[in-house]
Amino acid sequence: MKKNVVVLTSINPPTPAVERFAALAAWDVLVIGDRKTPRDWHSPGVRFVAADRQEKLPFKIVRVLPWDHYARKMIGYLMAAADGAALLAESDDDNLPENDWQFPALTGHFDQIPPGSDIVNIYSLFTRQPIWPRGFPLTRITAPGTRLHAETLAPASVRIGIWQALADDDPDVDAIYRLTSNKPCRFTRRKPVVLPPGTFSPFNSQNTAFRRELLPLMYLPARVNFRVTDILRSYVAQPIMWAAGYRLGFLGPTVRQARNPHDLQADFASELPLYQDAERIMALVDESVRPADSIGDNLYNVYRHLARHGIVEDAESAIVSAWLEDVTAIDGI
Repeated sequence: MKKNVVVLTSINPPTPAVERFAALAAWDVLVIGDRKTPRDWHSPGVRFVAADRQEKLPFKIVRVLPWDHYARKMIGYLMAAADGAALLAESDDDNLPENDWQFPALTGHFDQIPPGSDIVNIYSLFTRQPIWPRGFPLTRITAPGTRLHAETLAPASVRIGIWQALADDDPDVDAIYRLTSNKPCRFTRRKPVVLPPGTFSPFNSQNTAFRRELLPLMYLPARVNFRVTDILRSYVAQPIMWAAGYRLGFLGPTVRQARNPHDLQADFASELPLYQDAERIMALVDESVRPADSIGDNLYNVYRHLARHGIVEDAESAIVSAWLEDVTAIDGI
């Protein structure tokens, strides 16, 4: 494989977005199917892993991941890492990439948000439109201090652990926004922005890249629903990443989302755990990360702590353990 891999999951026939990703010369495309994916799925230039083939893979998570769940995308992360990918990117089959789709360097000087905020609405740096990311606490939408202003940014030399790029037209927002406004959004193409340690922002799995060293933090909780899994991952990943010396960065839109059909009322119901617990999750994760521990140990301990407080099921810990065993086995190759 090439050094850069983008992982997608799909239950649909090949979409225009998949074909656009396949046309990117610098990227290999890996699509993970599920039981609902058409059996004859095929797209030129794409490596497709059907459900029956997944069962034959050597990874321990294959035997504990639920079917019909977005978390099966993790199989693709492991395959890409085992094949030597240096940058692990991900998207979805309804995000059409730009012709030069890519991510910035993982080290360098970037604009940084001033420290002192526990959470910020990153969208406010890229648009004046009243819009917020999925997973952003509802109590903070109109709160002072969560909106950002370009004149407060200052350059900093940092190591990036995760890049999140935005999506134009139908960006990643929650069901409340879609039920009450649902206006399309075109974001400004400004310079990348980095968050300091201690400042959260939810990030998703729609247009995202992880450095190889942070493969453990790509874990998608498998015992929560589709609308929660990647946002919960984002809140878990950030304090662990800070402790390891890495930062989260955002850049302007590099995809246009032509969103697959959704039942917005069903989305609202699925997102209730985020509406109710986002701020509590931030606090629980923050208090359970130990700077002296490894990334893997912190990941496991965080999910154990979240289980004790009813955020995830006890069964999540067993899947985290299987995931970490797989990651360790790949690192030993």
